[in-house]
Amino acid sequence: MRLLADIVHPSLMDLAGEKLYRQAVRGIVMREDKILLLYTGRYDDFSFPGGGVDEDEDRILALKRELHEEAGLIVVGEPEPFGMVSEYQPYWKPQWPIMYQKSYWYHCEVAQETVATRMEHYEVANGMRPEWVALADAIKHNEQVIKQAPATMGLSIHRETRVLKRLAHELDILTPCN
Repeated sequence: MRLLADIVHPSLMDLAGEKLYRQAVRGIVMREDKILLLYTGRYDDFSFPGGGVDEDEDRILALKRELHEEAGLIVVGEPEPFGMVSEYQPYWKPQWPIMYQKSYWYHCEVAQETVATRMEHYEVANGMRPEWVALADAIKHNEQVIKQAPATMGLSIHRETRVLKRLAHELDILTPCN
């Protein structure tokens, strides 16, 4: 899968030491001029639906599971690879001060009908909800949050916004993709 970006969180001066390795999948779901994203109230940002790949789990099965759990979506057909982002970011567990994550994005077709979501407790507590939004509006919103840099800003907003911009660029919705 093509590499979209290598990201190192600015607070990390040294990448030596123990790392938690994580693999994640993210879905790109479009309907007409809207994209399905997750809005998280706690962080006031938009992100792609998706999450971690469990040990011994296939990425495509993980993608289907995550879209079902977070957005109530049923993936039909075979998801098409879009790209991958590798990133280093600070981690909250003392035994792993750094997390190295590879996130894989896929274009997904989904059934019209939806099912009940099965979000995790912390997702509900953070005010996460699926929302159909214009791609340019999601980018503009996230860029405003980044510009204001509130204390509540999450670590993933830079990665998510970068991929949103790349997608918009490839769909000829925006020209710059940095």
